[in-house]
Amino acid sequence: MAATPIAVVTGASSGIGAATARTLAAEGFRVVLTARRKDRVEALAAKLNEAGHQATAYQLDVTDRAAVDEFATAFRTLAVLVNNAGGALGADPVATGDPADWRQMYETNVIGTLNVTQALLPALTASGDGTIVILSSTAALAAYEGGGGYVAAKHGEHVLAETLRLEIVGTPVRVIEVAPGMVRTEEFATTRFRGDTEKAAKVYAGVAAPLTAEDVADTIGWAVTRPSHVNIDLLVVRPRAQASNTKVHREL
Repeated sequence: MAATPIAVVTGASSGIGAATARTLAAEGFRVVLTARRKDRVEALAAKLNEAGHQATAYQLDVTDRAAVDEFATAFRTLAVLVNNAGGALGADPVATGDPADWRQMYETNVIGTLNVTQALLPALTASGDGTIVILSSTAALAAYEGGGGYVAAKHGEHVLAETLRLEIVGTPVRVIEVAPGMVRTEEFATTRFRGDTEKAAKVYAGVAAPLTAEDVADTIGWAVTRPSHVNIDLLVVRPRAQASNTKVHREL
């Protein structure tokens, strides 16, 4: 009997990461949930196991390379890696943005993705049929005012995906980039505005139906379960109310 394929999901403590873990578990993967918040991933893993799935929780900071390398030693082969850990801080103009915010966004979104991808690429290759998913954003494809630091980081993540795909062509590993637009989750905007729930709510004001974490997880589940010869290079997913990063229909 073939072993159950393993999928690692980073940033799985909430939002898109947690929803992706649930989706991949339902697709028959043994999911390994990683995040800095140990209690969150342990609770989610317990729920998945109670539901009859296979799940393991692992506390991990993707910016800690030594910890990432240690984590990677647990895998001889790996079917799927979902690089979801990341996030935004602030909405200041370039002229007044805090370099510390820019640095943290770059470290988490770009270097974190690089760390985990480098560490797990041998196991993905050894599987004979590996898939790397990089969760970027529509910010990876177009700039918008007040988003300079996040846009720069997500552009970096987008180029990482494009370059990796070029460099490993001919190996049994595909690279998928999923770029969501406006997604309403419990933490993303609140974190960006440092706990200011009023500012966070304004992001979605008047938008009848922003994307949910489950919407994005559904696209990830679809992409990774395509036949092995099919690669979804880039999948952009937005709510119907959003035509671009700066054009959103609001019913106010």
